Amino acid sequence: MSLFFGTDGIRGIVNDDLSYSLAYKCGNALGGKYPGSKILIGRDTRKSGTLIALAFSVGAMNAGANVTDVEVCPSAGVSYLTRTLGYDFGVVISASHSSSEYNGIKIFDSTGRKIGTRKEEELERCFLKETIVSYDKVGVYESNPRLIIKYEEFLAKSISTSLKSKTIVLDGANGAIYKLAPAVFRDNGAKIIGTFCKPDGLNINSDCGSQHIKRLQRYVQKYKADMGFAFDGDGDRVIAVDENGNVVDGDKILYLLALNYKEEGKPALSTVVGTRHTNLGVENALKKKGISLIRTDIGDKYVSQKLTENNLLIGGEQSGHIFVTDKQRTGDGILTALLIAEICVKKNKKLSEFFDFEMYKQANINCLVSDKMRVINSEKLARVTDAEEKKIGADGRIMVRVSGTEPYIRVMVETKDENLSNETAMRVAETINKINKEFNTCAE
Repeated sequence: MSLFFGTDGIRGIVNDDLSYSLAYKCGNALGGKYPGSKILIGRDTRKSGTLIALAFSVGAMNAGANVTDVEVCPSAGVSYLTRTLGYDFGVVISASHSSSEYNGIKIFDSTGRKIGTRKEEELERCFLKETIVSYDKVGVYESNPRLIIKYEEFLAKSISTSLKSKTIVLDGANGAIYKLAPAVFRDNGAKIIGTFCKPDGLNINSDCGSQHIKRLQRYVQKYKADMGFAFDGDGDRVIAVDENGNVVDGDKILYLLALNYKEEGKPALSTVVGTRHTNLGVENALKKKGISLIRTDIGDKYVSQKLTENNLLIGGEQSGHIFVTDKQRTGDGILTALLIAEICVKKNKKLSEFFDFEMYKQANINCLVSDKMRVINSEKLARVTDAEEKKIGADGRIMVRVSGTEPYIRVMVETKDENLSNETAMRVAETINKINKEFNTCAE
């Protein structure tokens, strides 16, 4: 089991959980395990990004690796450039949707996919011993931010339909796509209203982006836009808003893309990949269209692995990580948004008109705890969860899990009755909070 890597790389509060030393060790481990490797590194707009990127780079160069810094670049851009320009690894310094005090390290292999758990564990073992090469074998560092132009060109050509009939609001989360997304949409003819596209190093994801959607909803209605898209800090997630201001989350996006691919006769589109969180309403709607859903654990790397194993085209998470594997090897928020807009133009439909099915009512609560593994394994929690599952019956479900990146236990309850979902989730969350308080009292 990995000590530092979670479901989305290494993540923590800068100069606390994620220190210069840890970033150096990670870079040194990668360079030491793969001598002479070529590493492309990019980051989002956090103030701490240069600190962590340089620490990682110095560690890698001390082990003999060569580093090219593309500077501010979305995760998907690093993935694309790594794959197409022949780099051995791509590294993204970002904490994705987390607030500015956090940062993180994500690693892609030469195919543009995130490295798996086994490779993460192998790297962690290399943290124990530093690799220092002789003076004539140290790696070289170069900065080349213009490489992002190649990714921008890929995005601009990823759709073939003009968007000139559409007015679109973009919430850039003050993150990595703040310039790129508006530029690409304008290149494809759309009228763009940009919001939260002025990063200052500390305002990334601050009351904006894919986890804070209410302001985007208001802007779409205020400007009578056709749709809106909210991204996260590194741009690998996107949540849409239709013309009425209603949220179109990753589950609905998964359905829309799957249905479009099937109607266009794409190969191997009898199955898509979701997660344990994917709404039962979406699964049932897909089934009616002859498309089955494979569920994985929560985490986009698990979705990616399942897509690769089964040679499938479409997968995604409710949070807005969407995979379209015939175009990209990782979640790409800008690409996904472009595809959604293109579908609306080609079908001559409003975004709201694609979803004529009932979604189950999900209640989600995040419980902050001091020791998430101890709480999640509590017998008391297991008893309460079992009892609540019996109450809601077979036409619903409860999911309690630990966050892979933050100190939370996440509760999800899904039924056809909103009140039942909310009340059940509250009771489970209250149990978690009581257990956490008991453990803390004992520790004192």
